[in-house]
Amino acid sequence: MTLPTSPPGAARRHDIDALRALAFLLVILYHVGMYYVADWPWHLKSPHAADWLPWPMRVLNLWRMDLVFLISGVSLGFLSRGQGTWGLLRSRGLRLMLPLAFGMAVVVPYQAYAEGVARGLVAPGFGTFLLRYLSMGAPWPKGAFAGAEFGITWNHLWYLPYLFLYTAGVALTLPLWRSAAGQWVRRRFNGLRGWQLLVLPALPLLVWTMLLARHFPATHNLVWDFHLHSIYFTVFLYGYWMGVDTGIWRELERLRRVSLLLAVAAIGAFIALRVGAKAPPTGLLMDVLRNAYLWLAVATILGHGHHYLNRPWPWLRWANESVYPWYMLHQTLIVAGVAVLAPLALGPVWEPVALVAVTIAGCWLLTDGLIRRVGWLRPLFGLKRKAEVAVVTPPALASASSMPRPPAPEWHSPSPRA
Repeated sequence: MTLPTSPPGAARRHDIDALRALAFLLVILYHVGMYYVADWPWHLKSPHAADWLPWPMRVLNLWRMDLVFLISGVSLGFLSRGQGTWGLLRSRGLRLMLPLAFGMAVVVPYQAYAEGVARGLVAPGFGTFLLRYLSMGAPWPKGAFAGAEFGITWNHLWYLPYLFLYTAGVALTLPLWRSAAGQWVRRRFNGLRGWQLLVLPALPLLVWTMLLARHFPATHNLVWDFHLHSIYFTVFLYGYWMGVDTGIWRELERLRRVSLLLAVAAIGAFIALRVGAKAPPTGLLMDVLRNAYLWLAVATILGHGHHYLNRPWPWLRWANESVYPWYMLHQTLIVAGVAVLAPLALGPVWEPVALVAVTIAGCWLLTDGLIRRVGWLRPLFGLKRKAEVAVVTPPALASASSMPRPPAPEWHSPSPRA
């Protein structure tokens, strides 16, 4: 999402902006990897599937979306200052639900079509498919595409309704978070230092995993995804509490090397226990290692980001306004790229390289050449209208309460969480 121009003298969390943009570049690689990773379900699967690829994908996937939701919570901490419940719901609803509806109707259908054709359950002919898809009439064959049982799907856009749900949860309870008790909880969390900051935030995640993971495996079904909701909403709250606080960010920066070493140790032990096992091991030890690594990896990224990225990089302004459209477009472009490149038989090295290049080029051309230039398209891709972008807060009105606010990151796609 785009940002207002910074008034002179106002602080700006460039590290949050930069992490959001850089994480998305990783997402493109991740979703290209989903086409090649062996044994993980995705819309299409390559004949060049690599048996070694699940491990680096799993190492990434254990914290990927958790980091995104935490940064979204940080953004809400900035956005909620000076706004009430209904103002937050109205602004966030428009910025999240309108692109979701448009994406489900226009951007996502080709993914479902390509998946259905590849499975032999949908007849070739995208126009015919689209008419049936948008009418939500006759039911699709079972398993035709992800979400076929509902007649329409959000595929990789699932992040948007999840984020709106968590945002609404905080917005509707703003009086609680602004009460003396709510402020006490925030101060206690932001007051964590040393080993407490590296250990205690992982404990609620461990409890949710022990109680819910085996009963509610990840489905990205908004109604029944209780385990992922518990994890994602918890880290979302962490980000909301951290928001504008300065002490906890300095502490994460100070601990960044320690958290990195501990994260490597946790994932190393996790992998060592899984390698060679006939079935993925379960139990308390694996849950401890999984959630310790999750939090330590997130803490490491935040700490290093605050140390190295909190400066006005020349590319940040462009990246801030490009991330949302790129998020909406990238997975459909990957699937379309597969349809173009697969018949060329480029092999297991040049094909993924070409697929990444095609996806990035398509995102750039459509965003910079069309979406950012056409006024009515901008809100459909989560961007503010040009008139809103042009508004600059006069210096005389700039204050701590009107400080520029980092945008909420919007991207990503489901895959197994190890």
